[in-house]
Amino acid sequence: MSSIMPAFPDNPFINPSPNDPTCLIIQGDWTLSHYAELRRLIAILKKTGSSFHEANLSQLDKLDTAGGQLLAELLGHDLLLQIVDRHISMAKERRTLLTRIANSLADEGQPTETRHGALFELLEHTGQAAVTVWKHLTNLLGFIGLTLGGLAINLVKPRNWRITSIVVQIEQIALNAVPIVALLTFMIGAVIAFLGATVLSDFGATIYTVDLIAFSFLREFGVLLTAILMAGRTASAFTAQIGSMKANEEIDAIRSLGLNPLDILVIPRVLAMLISLPLLTFVAMMSGMLGGALVCALKLDISPTMFLSILQQNVDVLHFYLGMAKAPLFAFLIAIIGCMEGFKVSGSTESVGRHTTSSVVQSIFVVILVDALVALFYMEMGW
Repeated sequence: MSSIMPAFPDNPFINPSPNDPTCLIIQGDWTLSHYAELRRLIAILKKTGSSFHEANLSQLDKLDTAGGQLLAELLGHDLLLQIVDRHISMAKERRTLLTRIANSLADEGQPTETRHGALFELLEHTGQAAVTVWKHLTNLLGFIGLTLGGLAINLVKPRNWRITSIVVQIEQIALNAVPIVALLTFMIGAVIAFLGATVLSDFGATIYTVDLIAFSFLREFGVLLTAILMAGRTASAFTAQIGSMKANEEIDAIRSLGLNPLDILVIPRVLAMLISLPLLTFVAMMSGMLGGALVCALKLDISPTMFLSILQQNVDVLHFYLGMAKAPLFAFLIAIIGCMEGFKVSGSTESVGRHTTSSVVQSIFVVILVDALVALFYMEMGW
């Protein structure tokens, strides 16, 4: 401990005990105003490699958080706690401050979690993703069950039908969406006609462009594009509306009035979606074939009359029914996911945005997945 004396003799903060060279006498004001000087003295003391096993805090005057942190750094976690326990006469506030600083220093000094290999982390993330998917699936199935139960109860109780809410939702979902659905499918119909004409012209079979347009829109593109648009437009709107009500505690107010939020918020939206999506799907089919017919008339010299004649001869009405049959299924799933994510909102605007994004992603994923499964079913059935 003799190396301490030449390092900082006669300083007002740290000195060795004259009776025990392994004991430090802590004195003076250990406050923020002396932080720089204290930091310098502690650095010199550590650089000399001096060792000590005891410290005397009886001469310590003022102490704040900055000084306490430096004291904990100088003495260490274990020694500081031992000194605090022995100095019973020390003020309670000072004992509490030093104890908390020592404990925080111990927490920071704990070894970090051991990192595993890349394979372990991959398996860990895969397991977490599987658990998340399972939770989403069980929540979705549970909410579907609640909604179907509510629909069954309301079907036998006409007094509970909320016609006004359903009509308002149909206006927002269907009527306001007709322009965007018609424009989008019209342009995609034109693009498919261009691609079909380009490929089939090499085989001298441009006349079959009509069949390509009809099959693609009647069976797949009409309902699929409409469902994806509704997933992005309507499912997000459902989540934002219900989520905002959840954040503003309006849903709790509905429950306090003795009403069921499922009957007021979910069922009218589901019924409106079940009505709106098939109508929009029909608009999409007609608009897509109109775009294809326009390209056929301008590029392939297939007149509208010939287009309709080929359509009538080569395309069976069954394809129209198969495409329209998927619309209610997509509508139900989109409405359910949008409403379910709205009820998951925790109460903040950040949560509303997060669950709105989640509802769009889930709706689009579920629509494409179910469409693929239905296409496989149709193929197995020979339809």
